[in-house]
Amino acid sequence: MKFSAVSQTLSRWAGSPRTFYAAVALILLWSLSGPYFHYNDTWQLIINTSTTIITFLMVFLIQNTQNRDNDILHIKIDELLRASKDAQNAVLSLDGLDRKELERLRKEYRSIGSSDKVSLNSSCGATADDAAQTKTDLNQA
Repeated sequence: MKFSAVSQTLSRWAGSPRTFYAAVALILLWSLSGPYFHYNDTWQLIINTSTTIITFLMVFLIQNTQNRDNDILHIKIDELLRASKDAQNAVLSLDGLDRKELERLRKEYRSIGSSDKVSLNSSCGATADDAAQTKTDLNQA
């Protein structure tokens, strides 16, 4: 069985309400057993070690699931961009850009959003009037 399938299954299981309630019950049982063990170092070591191990393993499961979900989201957005006739296909390949280039693009899109004109580059001369016309056309359809 592939790691991604196992991590997806375990992530669904770990994120369920039943698992949360089971964890709360285990912690409650551990705390109630304190007087029986006289709150000694071994009693404390049990909870510390078990929570550390579980946390360490969950980091990998959560990261795998998050990476998978992120990839799925990117693919969906890429498909929406590809299908939209007004979208710039150049933004489909942003993964290869470094942090400075991404920040430059982010500033450019912020300025586009705050200006009256909607122009993504020199070859795409869409203005706010064109966008308003597109919205009107969509509303009539």
